[in-house]
Amino acid sequence: MAEKKSKKEKKSTRALAVVPATQLEAEDLRVLESAKRRMENIGWAMEGLNQLGNKIDKQVSRLSEGQQKQLQQISYTVLQRVVQSNLKTMDPNKAKPASLNTAYQAMASLSGAIGGAFGFVAFAADMALTTKLMMRSIMDIARSEGEDLRELDTQLACLQVFALGGKSKHDDSLDTGYYALRMSIRSALRGVANPLAKAIGQVAGRFSVQVTEKFAAQAVPVIGAVGGAAINTAFMTHFQNMAEAHFAVRRLERKYGLEAVEAAYHAIGDVAKQ
Repeated sequence: MAEKKSKKEKKSTRALAVVPATQLEAEDLRVLESAKRRMENIGWAMEGLNQLGNKIDKQVSRLSEGQQKQLQQISYTVLQRVVQSNLKTMDPNKAKPASLNTAYQAMASLSGAIGGAFGFVAFAADMALTTKLMMRSIMDIARSEGEDLRELDTQLACLQVFALGGKSKHDDSLDTGYYALRMSIRSALRGVANPLAKAIGQVAGRFSVQVTEKFAAQAVPVIGAVGGAAINTAFMTHFQNMAEAHFAVRRLERKYGLEAVEAAYHAIGDVAKQ
């Protein structure tokens, strides 16, 4: 009995020891817990269509090396264009910024319907428009969390969202841990003359995994226009979720400091395992 009590006391001590280290208020800790769940427990970018998983795997395996390179190039090209094009039409000083997630989903759905109906010929155009809408939505979410779109750091943070693809069997070689990913991108940008261009190159490799899965899903014969619209909606929703989690974490970092929030982020999982 005494041994059981001792173990219980030790467990309680370990759990409570985390609280002073994090220095987060209860409400902010709940926000961080929600953000971590969204970023680390979400699966494939179109998780709502998991029943097509095996068919999509077969489609991915059938892609030729040339097609895979084309999809990688599409990923890089669209990311290269979307930041500056959206900045030109968004007001960074908007008094009461608001996220328009539903409107962006509807527009992406329409683009997906067209892409699904016409196959690979329309895929590049569909991907360009969908990615532009996703970046606009990401920037809108960033702005609603108090970010300044004119800041290079914010623009880089918006790009990082496209690397937050969740766990996928097609990106097993990539480190998908949230802070590990941010650190790897940050390290790659040190001393670089054009950090935005470098970041695009870093993110495009990860984003192309989701682009390949999207293309493979739309290539399944039963999908067609209706399925293309559904896939785009799921694709948009996924990255909106990633953006909301990512910029909520960044808001907390501005309040408490990066080290305190990162420690709290990792401690959430530690306490759960005790």
